[in-house]
Amino acid sequence: MSGLPRIMIEPLVRAALLEDLGLAGDLTSNAVVPPQALAQAAFVARQAGVVAGLDLAKLSFELIDSAIEMRVEKPDGAPVAAGEAIARVEGPARGILTAERTALNFICHLSGIATATSKAVAGVRGQKAQIVCTRKTTPGLRIIEKYAVRMGGGANHRFGLDDAVLIKDNHIAIAGGIGEALRRASKNVGHMVKIEIEVDSLDQLAEALASGADAVLLDNMPPPVLAEAVAMVAGRAITEASGGVTLQNVAEIAAAGVDLISIGWLTHSAAALDIGLDFRS
Repeated sequence: MSGLPRIMIEPLVRAALLEDLGLAGDLTSNAVVPPQALAQAAFVARQAGVVAGLDLAKLSFELIDSAIEMRVEKPDGAPVAAGEAIARVEGPARGILTAERTALNFICHLSGIATATSKAVAGVRGQKAQIVCTRKTTPGLRIIEKYAVRMGGGANHRFGLDDAVLIKDNHIAIAGGIGEALRRASKNVGHMVKIEIEVDSLDQLAEALASGADAVLLDNMPPPVLAEAVAMVAGRAITEASGGVTLQNVAEIAAAGVDLISIGWLTHSAAALDIGLDFRS
């Protein structure tokens, strides 16, 4: 496996295959296709994009029938043009047909995320801002969706609640203020844990900086205000712009000088890349 370790993705692939096979297996292929039949097919892009998810597709076939071979032509992270072959499979026809939809679901979904990310990354080229994803992921699929973001040239924000502190507006309200929330966080987490806090005004930003935040999430600030915020921070904390980011305004947001731009729709709303499995007659 060239991407994520097999031990991390195999449970996801097994669950997807079991969901499709149900209690009786592939009734259609078993009824129509002779057991000894062999086939060759190719994953072909119907539109241009960036590839991701091939290891999951390969494992989908392998778990159904180890005699199926898959040869990759466009590895994860590679650009692909409409009409280009991404990978080829050959072997027992029944197995290929049984695993086909699961393999395509993974490739189309993850390639869609990688493609959307690559467009956002292209939008900030020449600026220091890095495109990052969020925790707005499909339940159970976070690890592979965040992997797809990396294949598109982006980077990952925290993976869960346990690998960083991000103090949001509701935390601040319950704690009684920015300073008190940061004081409690600093007191109760280890020295290896970064502390970020969300602010939605320059006054809140000033308080966060005075209280020693490692990073500040600048929430829904228009680009001119973001530029003021970056100047206020002056390198004392990591700056992250979040909220309302689109492909149309991402360049303007990056030009404000922020370090990071976090985008939730990369994982929760990216359109699947249109890819088909074409059989050779």
